Amino acid sequence: MRSKASIKGHSLHPMLVSFPIAFFTGALVFDGLRWFSGKIFYSDIAEVMIVAGIIGSVAAAIPGVIDYLYTVPPKSSGKKRAAKHGITNVCVLLIFAGTLIYRTHNGQNDITTILLLEAVAVGLMVFAGWMGGTLVARNQIGVDHRFAEAGKWKELHLQAQSGRVEITDFGELKTDQMMLVHVDNKRIVIARTENGFAAFDDHCPHRGGSLAGGAMICGTVQCPWHGSQFDVHSGAPKAGPAKTGIPVYPLQFSGGKLFLELPAG
Repeated sequence: MRSKASIKGHSLHPMLVSFPIAFFTGALVFDGLRWFSGKIFYSDIAEVMIVAGIIGSVAAAIPGVIDYLYTVPPKSSGKKRAAKHGITNVCVLLIFAGTLIYRTHNGQNDITTILLLEAVAVGLMVFAGWMGGTLVARNQIGVDHRFAEAGKWKELHLQAQSGRVEITDFGELKTDQMMLVHVDNKRIVIARTENGFAAFDDHCPHRGGSLAGGAMICGTVQCPWHGSQFDVHSGAPKAGPAKTGIPVYPLQFSGGKLFLELPAG
């Protein structure tokens, strides 16, 4: 699922998170050195790192929120994981911001208290990072695996008129290629198979993975998350773990144009 906040296919959020991770971890290390040696200047370095970490966190959060809203498939296990990832990182940011306020407004601040708070925050950051790694490695959020004849990622936002939608750019699809179409709050995949075009729901019934981000061959699409397979013409499941099929939609050629028929209501 290609990131909506990216440069030439490279997702921005994973790049930027390295900075708050490094700065917040560094703050804990230097405060630990202050506690061990009693030298105040280590604490001054830690304060600078906390400020840099807060700035880095805000910078990383912007593309992260964009991907949460527009890249992670809705109503999926990945969406829940992304929400927990974001909330945990906000907690990390608030804890470090709180320690910064405490140490700058209290000349007699307790270094032990600061260390405990920062240790908790770094632990939460590690947990958030683990969830973020799962989102990339398992849920493939921000991963753009399409290239050359495998078909670059294609995505359209279209408007329905009288229950039908004209699918523009369908001629760009080669056999075994797919495109994701957004229409009337639905995510529908348009695919070209050896037997013609097919349209089906983008939502895998197992854990909500995006089928548009998967692979298709010989009229069968495979979910990129857990490998469930479906017949793109009938919607029937062909391999688990999904037990149910996917909704399919009728397509109609008229005057050299391809139209998607939407169900009433």
